[in-house]
Amino acid sequence: MNPEHLSAKAAAAPLDRLLPNPKARLQDQFHEVARFKHLSPRTEASYWEWVVRYLRFHKARARGWKHPRELTSHGVTPFLTYLANERNVAASTQNQALNTMLFLYREVLAMPFTSGDFVRVRRTPRVPIVLTRDEVRELLDAMTGTHQLMARCLYGTGMRLLEALRLRVKDVDFARGQIVVRAGKGNKDRITILPASVREPLEQHLAEVCKLHQRDLVAGFGSVPLPFGLARKYPNAERQWGWQWVFPSATRSTDPATGRIGRHHGGDRITAGAQAGVAAHHHRKVCFLSHLASLVRDSFA
Repeated sequence: MNPEHLSAKAAAAPLDRLLPNPKARLQDQFHEVARFKHLSPRTEASYWEWVVRYLRFHKARARGWKHPRELTSHGVTPFLTYLANERNVAASTQNQALNTMLFLYREVLAMPFTSGDFVRVRRTPRVPIVLTRDEVRELLDAMTGTHQLMARCLYGTGMRLLEALRLRVKDVDFARGQIVVRAGKGNKDRITILPASVREPLEQHLAEVCKLHQRDLVAGFGSVPLPFGLARKYPNAERQWGWQWVFPSATRSTDPATGRIGRHHGGDRITAGAQAGVAAHHHRKVCFLSHLASLVRDSFA
């Protein structure tokens, strides 16, 4: 085969690794690779916090800062053991730290990674807390307005809190009675049910959101951030109704990525008036699956 043809194919192939600017600071290199890999802003921030903890851990031991290149991946073993023995972290927390170190050395620094023989935190099986239907009803009745509707959607659909906050108008299908969850856990899409009990209040809520969107458009705003490169491919989509948030923020804010003023989705730091909704979020997945299973079982009884 023609070598020139091979080189042309290699040039056209998508890159799976980015080598950051070697002259940049470690933090800048880290964020550059994280955005190239399309890590969510939350994951990117969480990973960087673990890098800082890792560096501070070795600073205390060596009485001075050391670059991860100098530490090599052999510095990961005592750090993970320290988390297990002295910090008494959960298994999921230690796994997150391990994933961060893996990302740091393999993706950012392009170095071989060996975690070594560290002390692993054992997962202890726990019995989940399942609220009864009467308890769920009492919990939902304690809330009002948008917070109640959001909590009812969480319980009735099994969505996670951020999945509900990031829900777009176009992904609510009233005709089919379903909701499409985009980029959920594991960056996967899935379809869940739209409960009949929230259909009417959700339609009324969206009617009010539509009026809010129209007022934003008249004021020269009304744009929302779009995923990936859709804003470049469809420059007008960011103002279209279908792409708007189902649960938008009450106030406009500046997008830190673009500097543009728009309306982001509602915040996940729910105020004191909706603290009951936090409890609903923690238990909603187990309650949703448990009550759904009981309904299916009763239908065959």
